[in-house]
Amino acid sequence: MCAATVAGVDSSTQSCKVVVCDAATGKILHQAQAPHPDGTEVAPHAWWDALCAAGAGLLDHVDAIAVAGQQHGLVALDAEGQPVRDALLWNDVRSAAAADELIVELGGPQAWADAVGSVPVAAFTVAKLRWLADHEPELADRVAQIMLPHDYLTWRLRGGSGAAPELTTDRGDASGTGYWSPADCEYRKDLLALGFRGRTPELPRVLAPSEAAGRTPSGVLVAAGTGDNAGAALGLGIEDGDVVVSLGTSGTVFARTLAPSADATGAVAGFADATGAFLPLVCTLSAARVLEYTADLLGVDLTTLESLAAQAPPGAEGLVLLPYMSGERTPNLPHATGRLHGLRPETMRPSHVARAAFEGMLCNMAEALDHLRARGTGVRRILLIGGAARSALVAEIAAQIFGVPVTVPQPNEYVALGAARQAAWALSGAAEPPSWPAHTAAEVPAPDAPAAGRRIRAEYQRAKGDLYARPSVGMPTRTLRKRRRRRGDD
Repeated sequence: MCAATVAGVDSSTQSCKVVVCDAATGKILHQAQAPHPDGTEVAPHAWWDALCAAGAGLLDHVDAIAVAGQQHGLVALDAEGQPVRDALLWNDVRSAAAADELIVELGGPQAWADAVGSVPVAAFTVAKLRWLADHEPELADRVAQIMLPHDYLTWRLRGGSGAAPELTTDRGDASGTGYWSPADCEYRKDLLALGFRGRTPELPRVLAPSEAAGRTPSGVLVAAGTGDNAGAALGLGIEDGDVVVSLGTSGTVFARTLAPSADATGAVAGFADATGAFLPLVCTLSAARVLEYTADLLGVDLTTLESLAAQAPPGAEGLVLLPYMSGERTPNLPHATGRLHGLRPETMRPSHVARAAFEGMLCNMAEALDHLRARGTGVRRILLIGGAARSALVAEIAAQIFGVPVTVPQPNEYVALGAARQAAWALSGAAEPPSWPAHTAAEVPAPDAPAAGRRIRAEYQRAKGDLYARPSVGMPTRTLRKRRRRRGDD
């Protein structure tokens, strides 16, 4: 008798990655990937095409499958099950003003935190619904069903077309919409109607963590799926005191807790996780791509960029990069741009610019970590994952700036692994997810002399304060823009 196998899918912003694992041990047997189109709006069928391409020959004989997808994106279908427009992704900031309006209309940030554990920003689905209602009302009138990217792929795997089969989601991804309450485990259809100007399309049924969504036409079990961050947490098997810093297209800092979070500053999103617990999370738009953009600027590859950065002293002699290349979510500056501060003859060198890019990216993540700490999250160690975590210099600077030990798990597809583990859980019918072996990891100790890291952060905060007057995270975008216009920054 053959051992059971499961597939996990990571449908991210940039690509679709598939891993096939032994259901009992988690050992990766096969893996593949296919690219997604660039941009902040994408036709949903492109994700399905990428899944079919990446899964060709791999998904034919698995026993179960689950999808972990990029969060927040708006997939709107008509009554025939066809998209009314391209999906708006989490990193599309055109809905920033809509988020500001919604905050005011419900009575302020605290009202939103109390209702759904989070304060809307441009990324949230509810803000994108408001934008659609106001800017494309004729399309909004055609919307019959709303789902998230992972929901769409789960639906397609089950033969989704037209009005069948039933739409499903999970609590982890539902908690990022702005109209589902993690604390109460129920939709807030009043907030859906508020966001969508009175419209209340059909929403997916929220499945329990180990509940199956159904089966593929060929009989493969399809698990609930989840959002990418909840998938990574499940793939890593994080425990109390573990805080994950993920350096991918976006940056995220999150931890697993047993109690829901409700942060009225808007910095910490009060998400649910994929196990029945909660996942307070801080997200930045700017992470690994800061290094890619800097390498392009200097005309080098990423390996050379790291070598250059290692040649400059810590702090780059006062050169600071504010890494808001495409606006920023935390701090809430959707229309900001990247800035270099401290240019002097001695700092106008490729090595210093490279160093400033590494330190700017990680200072931004350290500020995200501060928000979690301020909400009472204890930090025993940092787990550093994502594409940029493969750099030894990133781990070294991270330990220096964070001031705590940094653990770098062996590079792996942790989002897809988390989805595979969820599929194995649904397949087993057990009360808890399967215990797969811990991942090999490298350890970077906290610095013996933390003063250097504090100096780097102080210079970063000074540069940001000079430009943005240290605005509160929850300050409405329109207020920030007025301040910036008065200073001549817009």
